[in-house]
Amino acid sequence: MILVAQGPIPTKKPLDFIRVTQDKSGFETAGKSWQPWGFNYDHDDDGLLLEDYWDRDWARVQGDFAEMKALGANAARIHLQLGKFLDGPKTPNKASLTQLRLLCQLGNQTGIRLNLTGLGCYHKKDVPKWFDALDEKGRWDAQATFWKAIAREIRDDPTVFCLDLMNEPVVTGGKRPAGDWLGPPFGGKHFVQHITLDQANRPRFEIAKAWIDHLVKVIRSEDTKHLITVGLVDWSLDRPGLTSGFIPEKCCQNLDFISMHLYPKQGKMDEARQTILGFRMGKPIVLEETFALECSAKGLAHFLKGNQADLEGVFTFYWGKPLNQLKASKKIGDAILSDWLTEFRAVIPNPK
Repeated sequence: MILVAQGPIPTKKPLDFIRVTQDKSGFETAGKSWQPWGFNYDHDDDGLLLEDYWDRDWARVQGDFAEMKALGANAARIHLQLGKFLDGPKTPNKASLTQLRLLCQLGNQTGIRLNLTGLGCYHKKDVPKWFDALDEKGRWDAQATFWKAIAREIRDDPTVFCLDLMNEPVVTGGKRPAGDWLGPPFGGKHFVQHITLDQANRPRFEIAKAWIDHLVKVIRSEDTKHLITVGLVDWSLDRPGLTSGFIPEKCCQNLDFISMHLYPKQGKMDEARQTILGFRMGKPIVLEETFALECSAKGLAHFLKGNQADLEGVFTFYWGKPLNQLKASKKIGDAILSDWLTEFRAVIPNPK
């Protein structure tokens, strides 16, 4: 069942698309500079993903967007699950595409631009068995079907800020067992995904580049206006030890900007800053995920203020519980989130 908005959606002044500035130092729209500051709207307080409830509790989604706007957001990162948008390797789910269009309308209504992050397999139970059974080429082709359908659906909608190919893709060395495409769970969700099961003597960054270029080409066949990026873990840099294989300067040439994920650690803020600088490659850098996970709320706020010159936007997290409820809660987790949202709202540099 698709839930439709009640009554006409209020008309607003037409938006212009977000573009990278000519000098590639940041973003602009309608001739003015623009930075995304907002939230990953990836699950609710109970761990449910957006697609678990957006077709039956639209009022909740509307309320969450209003709350994000009240917190100062001008952007939200939406995590789209592959299993909800594909009925088969070549068959998009029309109902989910319709609901996505409604979400874009809500973003326009509330003044929140959307970062559409795709190919999610966060809940293993929702990943289609046919998808995990595919070989590398078949899986990449199914992912292309996903993105071709999304790009066609939203190509003329400037409410969408960007298309993020995948959250935290990795290329591990060697060979993995058949069907073992997901990284280990965190909080019951699989945020990391492998793009191949067999390195087959190929340089890992070449696999990453081929995958990015494949999906970018598919999107560009339908959509030439929206910016394209991919969500990179902080250990993507070409450094000794653990690396994702997605070395920015070796595989991200065809992306419009760099999206990195970073959770600074107390007492290691200088190290976190060097990580940001390591992602420099002549493109805007957006800190697409951050949170006071291993540092204090004030410490992270100070870190963001100190690095604003090197970041063209920041996304933290909103999980559906309003700030006033968090402040009234007796739970430690709610208190931490309340403190951080309060600090984050204060550090946002006049979003538009």
